[in-house]
Amino acid sequence: MDFRAELASVYVRIGKTYLRWAPSLLLLAVVVFVPLGLIHALVAEAHVGSFSFGVGLKLIALAAAVFALAATGLIGEIFYTGAVAISLTHPHDGQPPSLREIVRMVSYGPLIAIDLAYGALVAGGFALFVLPGVLIFVWLGLAAPAVEIERRGVRGGLSRSIELVRGRFLLVAAVLIPIELLGDGLTDLATALTHNLFGSELLCDWLADTLANIAFTPFYAVAAVLLTVDLIREKGGGARLHSKPLQ
Repeated sequence: MDFRAELASVYVRIGKTYLRWAPSLLLLAVVVFVPLGLIHALVAEAHVGSFSFGVGLKLIALAAAVFALAATGLIGEIFYTGAVAISLTHPHDGQPPSLREIVRMVSYGPLIAIDLAYGALVAGGFALFVLPGVLIFVWLGLAAPAVEIERRGVRGGLSRSIELVRGRFLLVAAVLIPIELLGDGLTDLATALTHNLFGSELLCDWLADTLANIAFTPFYAVAAVLLTVDLIREKGGGARLHSKPLQ
């Protein structure tokens, strides 16, 4: 199979998996992104110009604000992807786990640590130069599902992501980057639309960020999990998806 056919096949599987699992994916997204949307909105509403800084300190504060905004944009996305990995790959008596079981099974410590580290590293890479941010985004993009599928720790999840992406960088990049960019574009569009409906900028940013993440982040999570499962199996592992969601 050539690259374009393989890429098209992956996208078709992402769409089919999303539609099959949509109810549980969206419910989990509501739980994760309603509170995190508020945090992101609060960061976005911080106006550096309102502080009495000198020029040098304003530049530092602006850089910190950009870093924080980029990092919080990824926070939750990685944690959510790990939870989705549990939902799609861990059976319970031959069936996928329920939402209550997912809550008990999530590796909170490693996922939160990876979430924060990944967001900070990607944001730092983009703050310095664009290319390092893109490289970090792709090389470490499978860490969260690796943690939950193979029950790894923080270091193990990050190193496993690099191992899985090695030799398949172009495929992973061609799947994750467009989905991430589309999600960011959807967030910007939702923000512009809600600003025309509500007077509060904070409320608009919170609503737009939350709705965009609930609508689109499941696509990213499903894509990351599918890629991780495929690459684990390609490298000799035994990971697999459930054939159907819990009824």
